[in-house]
Amino acid sequence: MSAIIGTWKMCYDGLCAGHALLAGGASAGDAVVRTVTAVEDDPAYTSVGYGGLPASDGRVLLDAAFMDGHTLRLGGVMGVENVRNPIQAARLLCGRETNCLLCGRGAEQFAVEAGLKMRDMRTENAMRRWREAVQQEAGRLTAYRGHDTVCVLALDGEGRMAAGTSTSGLFMKAPGRVGDSPIVGSGFYCDERYGAAAATGLGEDIMRGCLSYEIVSRMRAGVSPADACAGALAALVERKRSLGEDAGSISLIALSPSGAYGAATTLPVFPFAAGGADGVALYAARADGSPIRAVTVAELEGEP
Repeated sequence: MSAIIGTWKMCYDGLCAGHALLAGGASAGDAVVRTVTAVEDDPAYTSVGYGGLPASDGRVLLDAAFMDGHTLRLGGVMGVENVRNPIQAARLLCGRETNCLLCGRGAEQFAVEAGLKMRDMRTENAMRRWREAVQQEAGRLTAYRGHDTVCVLALDGEGRMAAGTSTSGLFMKAPGRVGDSPIVGSGFYCDERYGAAAATGLGEDIMRGCLSYEIVSRMRAGVSPADACAGALAALVERKRSLGEDAGSISLIALSPSGAYGAATTLPVFPFAAGGADGVALYAARADGSPIRAVTVAELEGEP
């Protein structure tokens, strides 16, 4: 049995394509990359890839990662400019024993040498919003926390699993800032013996709980994907509140080797897409712990 799950409404079309690949016998890795690439290429999504919102200096700096659940190898790029599809670079790096996580110029040089497509990732809309933010802040730039990473987990017919993430990070972030998305154990983790997990939200908080690894560890102990997500999130939120902090913005997804999926969130509503034997559908998880349910696009109007 094959299955695939991805964060946010924005991944739906790409996930449909990835699901079709799996149905045709493609690998989990191919399905993950196909899904994420579709989001990276669409300028309508201002938190990923082309059209991603800039850092405080006006540059669009992208992060991406890929993990093979069979070998436990991973690849990732951080702070890259002008790489059209960072997820493709991350997957190519995944086969390396060393030098599998590259940043900045080194990552860009690797992408060029690998023959990946390059382009200016800034759009007119992104730069307009950046200029407006600079004028409004009048020299007191602070990062805007509204951001959404695309995370995709897949299981193929051979029982292989893979995970991928891609983001442009916080709008108006400090140049060089890296969140959880390309950090193994925090933004993603995949071990096909037990399952895969990924996180989206404020990376600085997600890294404090190593949430993706924590979820897979709970699944290793026999906990379902849904309960593993809920338990890992509750533990971190409880710790934050003991420190006088609020719950923050965190959403999680998980997929088991049997194709079962789960999600949890601190948000009023967290849309995600998932597909299996019955096709692909949109779902919504909620902070109040109400059961995950299928939803329509119209119901998610205004959600990413």
